[in-house]
Amino acid sequence: MREDGAFPHGEVKHAPPVLEQTLIGVGVFVTGGLLAVGALTIPGEAGYQGVGPNFLPWLVTAVLLVCGAWMVFEARTGGFRHAEEASGATTGDWKGFAWMSAGLLANAALITTLGFILSCALCFVLAVRGLRQSEGADAGSLTRVLRDAGIGLAIAAPVYWMFTKLLAINLPGLTSTGWI
Repeated sequence: MREDGAFPHGEVKHAPPVLEQTLIGVGVFVTGGLLAVGALTIPGEAGYQGVGPNFLPWLVTAVLLVCGAWMVFEARTGGFRHAEEASGATTGDWKGFAWMSAGLLANAALITTLGFILSCALCFVLAVRGLRQSEGADAGSLTRVLRDAGIGLAIAAPVYWMFTKLLAINLPGLTSTGWI
């Protein structure tokens, strides 16, 4: 970069958007504060291994408050200096967004009917289709859908079994055996 702020090929370096970056940091900080207000309503009596149900909300609150304050500091002292230029399109891909939204909504609607494993696998298939479509990749071949379904099942089944068998947390299942 030359002294006049231009790069050797004529590109001009733009000043960082300090106000926008500051507002992002303030938003993260406020989110942490709102989470703290919510965490105050969670009982704090110790449970398993001395950790109560309010431990995780307070941990996330602390992380959000620290990150928000740090982001405001970074924005006010020169901007996010190491941020890379944004990649991808300048506008959102609405078809991909629709596929991902359909996956989340289908999961929420079908989890008590199909069970955790199958509804999460379906969510995975639809979300991956949306991500692939937003990249411009082939998203609709039968082999790809079947492979995505297998991957979704391979992810959802161990999660279900760990929650139901190891942690004794009831998740909706397809059968009464507790394995599917």
